[in-house]
Amino acid sequence: MKLFYASGASSLAVHILLEESGLKYGLEKVNLDMKTWNNGDYNLINSKSYVPALELDNGEILTECAVVLEYIAHKVPAQNLIGEYGSTTYWQQRTWLNYIATELHKNFISPFRKGNWLPNTIESKELVYKRVFPRLKFVDTQLGQQEYLVNSHFSVPDTYLFVMTNWLYRLEYEFNGLGNLQRFDTTMRKRLAVQDVLQQEGKPHSLQD
Repeated sequence: MKLFYASGASSLAVHILLEESGLKYGLEKVNLDMKTWNNGDYNLINSKSYVPALELDNGEILTECAVVLEYIAHKVPAQNLIGEYGSTTYWQQRTWLNYIATELHKNFISPFRKGNWLPNTIESKELVYKRVFPRLKFVDTQLGQQEYLVNSHFSVPDTYLFVMTNWLYRLEYEFNGLGNLQRFDTTMRKRLAVQDVLQQEGKPHSLQD
């Protein structure tokens, strides 16, 4: 398989899960501002112009972060990264994947930014914080003292949630009132797969006014 990614983007979740899974995969870095990759026009890979995109062994392309994450988890059932289909655990994980995708991920993306995908003006950062904080507070409350989102066991949605907490640091937002999420972020950063992936991807693009 081949992952098309941009450093620090939502594709980070997929990259981490691939590393955790032990599956063989390759990487192709995408320039999201220019919509290019090493072999030219990225729109020819994913006409939606964003990452992640996962090229399967048969050449087919999967997109949408939550979908790609679930696909990878089902490839390695012995690792218990996602619950058995139809189980309570499975539906809890699916609920979190959808919540993160629709309520957190999309609300982090400001229509008033200049270039790239995260807010990078004073006004857009303030607007985004107002939108995401109550949603992050909900996650913080639900997380409680658990290490991870579902049954305190590392699973698929945790990689996606880590992207969100990582964005909080990148945007220099405070974790005031989000102590459980800050602890979660610290726990995730101790995982070897997370450390390896952050080192592999390197520094994301700068966020400046």
